[in-house]
Amino acid sequence: MSSQQLLVPPPAVLQQPLAIPDRLLLGPGPSNVPPRILTAGSRQLIGHLHKEMFQIMDEIKLGIQYAFQTQNPLTLAISGPGHCAMEAALLNTVEAGEVVLTAVNGIWGERATDISKRLGANVHQLVKPPGEYFALQEIEEALAQHKPSLFFITHGESSSGVLQPLDGFGELCHRYKCLLLVDSVASLGGAPILMDQQGIDILYSGSQKVLNAPPGSSPISFSERARKKIFSRRTKPPSFFLDMGWLANYWGCDDKPRMYHHTAPINSFFSLREGLAILAEQVSNGRRHSGQAGWGKVRLPTITTFVLPEGYDWKEVTEFIMNKHAIEISGGLGPSAGKVLRIGLMGYNSTKFNVDRVLHALKDALQHCHKNKL
Repeated sequence: MSSQQLLVPPPAVLQQPLAIPDRLLLGPGPSNVPPRILTAGSRQLIGHLHKEMFQIMDEIKLGIQYAFQTQNPLTLAISGPGHCAMEAALLNTVEAGEVVLTAVNGIWGERATDISKRLGANVHQLVKPPGEYFALQEIEEALAQHKPSLFFITHGESSSGVLQPLDGFGELCHRYKCLLLVDSVASLGGAPILMDQQGIDILYSGSQKVLNAPPGSSPISFSERARKKIFSRRTKPPSFFLDMGWLANYWGCDDKPRMYHHTAPINSFFSLREGLAILAEQVSNGRRHSGQAGWGKVRLPTITTFVLPEGYDWKEVTEFIMNKHAIEISGGLGPSAGKVLRIGLMGYNSTKFNVDRVLHALKDALQHCHKNKL
């Protein structure tokens, strides 16, 4: 038998055209991508070390600084989804044996706890039931008790629909010599967040929600306090790919000649650049605002969580809406799994037409889905 003989046949499915259904994505993310961003993402590649690519990366950096409202030089986009940015934030600023405090009122506090423990940190949790938020006094008591080097909190908890107030948190953390790390994946562009003014030391987000770009690139920024912590580590970060020393150089954040670190997701960066441009244009033209409506200041405006009437199966309701109306809405996640439904209205998808469409679909589902009378 020849060693060159192919023993695995070509997959039959790959000899068929790619089939993708047309759906309205009104879950907690990703969102539908507008034509302008689709066009940007479909452009022909250029080299990841070409001067034109560096120019686009510089424009992305400026867009992130605007969206975050920061002047931090150490600002860039991680080549990966929001989880990657969470890991980058933690593994660059936390070393084994250090104390980390995490605010847990949904899945993202749980994930930050998990990652911090994997890094060998001494982790303490401040826990609230899903749907509740944290007060300054509670945070101060935990900071005084545990004396952490870093405190993690989620601005927009997508699993429970909570928008966490942040005013005063940065000042409080700095009083206790603690870095403030904030997750804004579900809130950036849909609710006010002012990194410098609010004293946030590390802030990250994602591309696939309000920014309406495909998932795969994640804005992140570090304050001067956080930068000093990163570059005075006793040990190297445990990930080469997410090492902020290398990434800072690749993104032109250290005033040194840029060196190859990894092959960036070039087309994802094209898309992110356009998503940030659209955000800047809409805010400056008054077509997008960051006010909260309806349920008060602690309700996340980008993702609405609600409880179904008693007797309905959430899986049956979401499947009915998907199959009949081609609309995605979602059940809960983590601590809220099986307890709520979630509807996301973010960026391009946030229109009155889509609100009417999903409400009609939900009404139809409640009329046709089985209701348990027990």
